[in-house]
Amino acid sequence: MAIFLRNGQKAIYDETQDKQLKKLYGHIAGRAILKVMTLPVITNIGGAYMNSPLSKASIKKFIKKNNIDMTEYEEKSYRSYNDFFTRAIKEGARPIPEDPKVLMAPCDSKVSCYKIEDDTKITIKHTVYKLEDLLKSPRLADEYKGGTCLVFRLTVDDYHHYHYFDNGTSEKEVIIPGIFHTVNPIANDYYPIYKTNTRHYTMIHSENFDDVVYMEVGALMVGKIVNANKKEFKRGEEKGYFEFGGSTVVLLFKKDILNVDEDIIQHSKNHDEVKVKLGERVAIHL
Repeated sequence: MAIFLRNGQKAIYDETQDKQLKKLYGHIAGRAILKVMTLPVITNIGGAYMNSPLSKASIKKFIKKNNIDMTEYEEKSYRSYNDFFTRAIKEGARPIPEDPKVLMAPCDSKVSCYKIEDDTKITIKHTVYKLEDLLKSPRLADEYKGGTCLVFRLTVDDYHHYHYFDNGTSEKEVIIPGIFHTVNPIANDYYPIYKTNTRHYTMIHSENFDDVVYMEVGALMVGKIVNANKKEFKRGEEKGYFEFGGSTVVLLFKKDILNVDEDIIQHSKNHDEVKVKLGERVAIHL
């Protein structure tokens, strides 16, 4: 898998963490280690450290390693690494498109797309899902057959807040707990349901894109999803943010709603991603 810029150039990206996780997921011994690391007592200790002043020492090194442009963010003295990780963007740093028919990226991320069919399998955070397993609802999954799934994968260097892509209203949030087993119950590496991450999703009744499923997928270890749970909202308003850990936003659109930008379609066919910023066009209403 590679990451491309909108001009077609391949982006330079440190894949060390992804490769290490892939090795761990691929072996029973590695999964046993991860099972221990995901125990509540371990994740609580990790979370406490990330929220403590002791973690501040890692911030400068992290900024340099990941070439983060801090001029885009509000100036402040960070209390902890997690305070830095959830940093707020400066007003105006991510312009919102004026055309209401343009679908904007809801966050800084690496995006890929899927056409939703009966046999579609969606890769999210080293796990492959069928849509009914992702949602834990075959009925809801059926409503989106023939539609489009957009996956926005955030990496540790990204702005970790996510926003509403349109005006609208939302229903009650649904929370699906994650699971982690050390042994894959299916002898098929292409559908490893021994691990699923925590998912939060909301049915969005949008003004311009019909009913859309807006899902957040949390990180395996100390990541946390923090949603504002607004009942009414305007395009560009913040929906929530992820605490420490790479995380993912998933948007599901019904049939005959979207025309996804061609570069995203073509790179997705090769199992690659396109780097986008919050507010950037990724599709347009048909």
